[in-house]
Amino acid sequence: MSSPRTIRISALLEDRDFDLQLTLVAGDKGLGRTLASPRIQKPGLALTGFTEHLHPHRVQVFGNTEISYLRTLSEAVQQEVLTRLFNEDLACVVVTKDLEPPQALVEACETSKLALMRTPLLSSVFIQQVQAFLEQALTERSSLHGVLMDVFGVGILLLGKSGIGKSEIALDLVMRGHRLVADDIVDVARRKAGAVYGAGNPVIQHHMEIRGLGIINIKDLFGVAAVREQKKIELVIELHEWDPEQEYDRLGVEDRFLDIVGVNVPLSVVPVRPGRNMATIIEVAARNQLLKHQGHHSAREFAERLNRSIAEGAMRRTLGEEVE
Repeated sequence: MSSPRTIRISALLEDRDFDLQLTLVAGDKGLGRTLASPRIQKPGLALTGFTEHLHPHRVQVFGNTEISYLRTLSEAVQQEVLTRLFNEDLACVVVTKDLEPPQALVEACETSKLALMRTPLLSSVFIQQVQAFLEQALTERSSLHGVLMDVFGVGILLLGKSGIGKSEIALDLVMRGHRLVADDIVDVARRKAGAVYGAGNPVIQHHMEIRGLGIINIKDLFGVAAVREQKKIELVIELHEWDPEQEYDRLGVEDRFLDIVGVNVPLSVVPVRPGRNMATIIEVAARNQLLKHQGHHSAREFAERLNRSIAEGAMRRTLGEEVE
């Protein structure tokens, strides 16, 4: 099992995509602390001494309520409250609405080596945006050697050893109107709700290597409609060289899965040999996966009908013998 992904507190200040608008006020020595959870907390009752539900290692948001409460206390009491609070090993403190933090808060953060930041955003807006930032930053990521295609809206990841024909199959699918997501290197990331998404590596995005032709740009050759930036991976097709000694699944009754960054994705192992139209097989696999999403499992339904037919035939034979 892989260890949880973490980021440094300094990454919050470096954000350019989620408009957190953070500036450092004090506690620069706390920028090296790490975050491992996207959950945010407002200290609330913890300022009064009730710290039972205070979670360590989380971003603590001080809004108008928290700052107003601190200002009702004497400076000595503020220092006592904040010292007790910061003994809980928090991640960092963010003051919203561009409120001026009390001097006791600044000094407590410096003493505890806890980063104190400020943002002009309202607490509700900041919490929503920083959670989105953390969910993306903390998601489990990896890279796979394969090809990711969007076929009839189904994200299909093609795996197989080098030279088995993944890129040629993908090119055939593009010629049929399907869309390339990534070739050769597929960057995958787990999202919430147990979904895994794949995207092309930025260095080679929209490019494909075809032996004998070299590197080609699918977007330039076929237009923007032939590519997409990312896609949820809903089916993995592992290509194997045809081996007459090996038994292949001929019914498809039992579902198989491949673990990708902690998410079980449906897996099909498909043998490759001359004469097999792999693009057509993959199109059928995509259509079959769409049927499964709608609750229709063709192989299982066929097996059930077959079993019923066998059972009914056996029953008729039994009844016939009894009549005789």
